[in-house]
Amino acid sequence: MRRLSSIERGIISLVVLILLIGYYTYFTSIPQFEKYTEEDGVVEWLTVLGLILGCIVSIARFIRLRKVRSWWFLTVTIILAVLLFAAAGEEISWGQRILGIKSPEYFIEHNAQHETNFHNLIVDGMKLNKIIFSFGLVGCMAIYLLIFPIVYARNEKFKQFIDRSGIMIAQVYQIVAIGLLFGLTEVMRHGKRAEILEAGIALLFFLIIMYPKNKEIYRAELPQPK
Repeated sequence: MRRLSSIERGIISLVVLILLIGYYTYFTSIPQFEKYTEEDGVVEWLTVLGLILGCIVSIARFIRLRKVRSWWFLTVTIILAVLLFAAAGEEISWGQRILGIKSPEYFIEHNAQHETNFHNLIVDGMKLNKIIFSFGLVGCMAIYLLIFPIVYARNEKFKQFIDRSGIMIAQVYQIVAIGLLFGLTEVMRHGKRAEILEAGIALLFFLIIMYPKNKEIYRAELPQPK
């Protein structure tokens, strides 16, 4: 088994620390737990950190591989970078709270927190992020983390498609870490536990981007994956 790099060990340690502090504050002082997971707090900024790191890696790969990979490979790579940047912007409401910018009337009326972001919009009486996270993201993550690695290992055509598309395949330890994170955050029966889960997933997803099972597809000296 490959020895984990210092970055991998550091990120995993950080996720464990986020979780341990969450447990401690949850079981000793709910006000402290709520402060720990509040908007613009340390947990939210760690979520942004994970997303931005993943974005930077994706942009760097796009630039480095732009002359040696197909347009499709490069398109998937830059789309991932854009999505990660947008997610980071949404997480901090595009700097609105930091800069003290007032929300437009539409967001005041339709946003649960009266902020200029889309994930807190109310749709049919339910927050959009709950709809996406509960019904969409969890299902997509389950398929990506559990189904993709199995099919990738057993089906050559699927493997070739994934490699040609520049899609990362998670390593076993990354899948296990995310699974444990899901289970352990459920112990904290508080709505703000989702903030800890988001931070952990953002940081662990950065590891998947940086250290995927099929990392060789990002080597500039290798030919375009078949």
